[in-house]
Amino acid sequence: MKTKPVLTLEDIKMIAAAAEAEAVANNWAVVISICDDGGHLLWLQRMDGVAPISSYMAPQKARTAALGKRPSKMYEDLINNGRYSFLSAPELQGIIEGGEPIIVDGMCVGAVGVSGVKSTEDVQIARAGIAALKL
Repeated sequence: MKTKPVLTLEDIKMIAAAAEAEAVANNWAVVISICDDGGHLLWLQRMDGVAPISSYMAPQKARTAALGKRPSKMYEDLINNGRYSFLSAPELQGIIEGGEPIIVDGMCVGAVGVSGVKSTEDVQIARAGIAALKL
């Protein structure tokens, strides 16, 4: 039997605070979502002024990154490069850039999904949140 690390509420709050700080520092209104390794929502934060659709997109980006154990951009790139079959992948609805997995000791323990600004900026915010864990 193996053991693995899991996100605690303290970890989640730390990630969320760092992600929010990155967004605020750049004057970006976004939704920040954090999920566990099974894609279950643990945190959702919608900043003032962000488009309502982002409240749906951020959790799906996080879920996709967690279930795939890789950035959601990987799926977007596959599709854009002609691998259209990934459009029918089960349980993956956030197959666009903005979801980043949280990897601890080689294991995915969850993911952060951000939506509201350019996809590269969404990723910047997600990575800033994950960096707060000092892994």
